Amino acid sequence: MADPKKQEKDFTPEVDALLPITTSLAQSGKLTEALDKLFVLEKQTRNASDLPSTTRLAKSAVEQCYTARDYSQLNSTVSILSKKHGQLKGVVQAIVEQSMGWLPEIKEKDGLEKWLELVETLRVVTEGKIFLETPRARVSLALAHHHESLSKTPTPTSPPVKESLQTACDLLTDLQVETYSSMERREKTEFILEQMRLLVALARIKDAEVAGKEAKDKLGGGEPEWVKARVNGRKVNETFLKEKVNEDLKLKFYDLMIQQALQQSAYLDVAKYYEKVWDTPSIKEDESKGRAALEHIVYYVVLAPHNNEQSDMLHHLFVNPALVKLEIHYNLVKCFVTRELMRWPGIESIYGPFLRTTPVFSSDKQWEDLHTRVIEHNIRVVSQYYTRITLARLTTLLDLTREQTEETLARLVVSSTIWARVDRPSGIVNFRSKRSAEDVMNDWSSDMQKLLGLVEKTWMGMNAAQAAQSRVKA
Repeated sequence: MADPKKQEKDFTPEVDALLPITTSLAQSGKLTEALDKLFVLEKQTRNASDLPSTTRLAKSAVEQCYTARDYSQLNSTVSILSKKHGQLKGVVQAIVEQSMGWLPEIKEKDGLEKWLELVETLRVVTEGKIFLETPRARVSLALAHHHESLSKTPTPTSPPVKESLQTACDLLTDLQVETYSSMERREKTEFILEQMRLLVALARIKDAEVAGKEAKDKLGGGEPEWVKARVNGRKVNETFLKEKVNEDLKLKFYDLMIQQALQQSAYLDVAKYYEKVWDTPSIKEDESKGRAALEHIVYYVVLAPHNNEQSDMLHHLFVNPALVKLEIHYNLVKCFVTRELMRWPGIESIYGPFLRTTPVFSSDKQWEDLHTRVIEHNIRVVSQYYTRITLARLTTLLDLTREQTEETLARLVVSSTIWARVDRPSGIVNFRSKRSAEDVMNDWSSDMQKLLGLVEKTWMGMNAAQAAQSRVKA
């Protein structure tokens, strides 16, 4: 492309005189002759850096090819004009945008083959040109949607479903739209979400392929696509999604993020994403959608492994006034925030009939995860009220076998959730570590300071009372 330089001459009169003649020639079937005349004058205007006149001539040449429905000549003309020596950037941009405007009509009236030919021509013309990065992205998106449609409704001649979807993903992931300065922020976000959506769809297909294989053959799968989707998720500005006009993008984004988090069993992240959804005004205004979002927050926050962040979120959820309206969910959360044992048979009989009908707990894996969280909660409660307990008694309280109890204890100790030591020969679990003399003295010193503080406070109170009585007697 030529660098912009000063216009040497204005060819407007010559262009005004030539365009009616070439249009008449094209309409009479002499398209080649009309193009030759346009190209002769176009060379002069291009060498003189007359951008308006060159643009008019180039657009007229392309339009006459389209009007004559000569798509072979149209593709050739677009390609030739873009490769002319010293061609002006504005001219190439104008004919590309003009040709893109015809794509929907060509696809509808002249068939998919002609549409694909023009799309491929535009992709070749726009390749490697920064000033055409946005048109290239739009054309690539349209082509990706075409390949995706082949995966949904395959034809006898179309590639396999996985291959079609792979092609669609490759077309979009090759484009780093987050670096495009010419693309609007909303369109950029929509593009990234489309990248994520196609990657998730392809990952699910690959995961399904390896699901039935033996463990030693389960290499690959859709993990690379899941990773790419997570990386793309970091490119989305969540502050931008908070704007009222972008609520549709916000809901689509968090839906994709929920799918990724569930794939990793990152239940706390899922709860956070549902909380973002629940905070959306349009969701809160719709009672059924707001209720569903709040229910999912409850499900996934209780499924999440215990840590400071999960505990904080659980307690904030418990005091949320909206949760009181959901009696079963409120009581379930209450069980986890109360320092009391939850016997699994009781939880299963009270909440099981309802929870097992929900999409979340219809999965055996997530139901078993809930069982695990109940056991972990019970062990934390026992560790707070007992310094030592026999393994047999602990096994009874947890409704587990001895092996399951030891395994759960070991996991919680490794994760630093509790401190415990198991004396297996004697069958005793210690929940308090041996204290050094320094620790005992520090505790004694702290207790003495508290005691002296109480004595001083009491003494000051007695003095105040005596002074009040003396004033009354006086």
